[in-house]
Amino acid sequence: MTSMLKKKNWSALTRRALTATEVVSQLAQLEGWSLTGDGADVAIEKTYRFANYYETISFVNAVAFIANAQDHHPDLFVHYNRCVVRLNTHDVHGLSSTDFECAAQFDALVA
Repeated sequence: MTSMLKKKNWSALTRRALTATEVVSQLAQLEGWSLTGDGADVAIEKTYRFANYYETISFVNAVAFIANAQDHHPDLFVHYNRCVVRLNTHDVHGLSSTDFECAAQFDALVA
């Protein structure tokens, strides 16, 4: 397993909510992601489009593998030819660097 997909042990690591400036900076580095919600419900979200259901479910399974390794689980809205991915960090009541790390890894799946 690559170090990027090594299971994270959050008992040894701490997460913190990013500042608004940090969120804007991190979001600018991602293509197609948008900010949604506010307060503790703030999240980043992206819709991935596919040719058919099989490709969509293949993507969902890959996302699940990465999310499990990161111990960070997005909300997924699965449709026939698309999947909406929504990320936020519940324990910090906002967005953390983990949200942006996962977003980049999910993007790499379709690059």
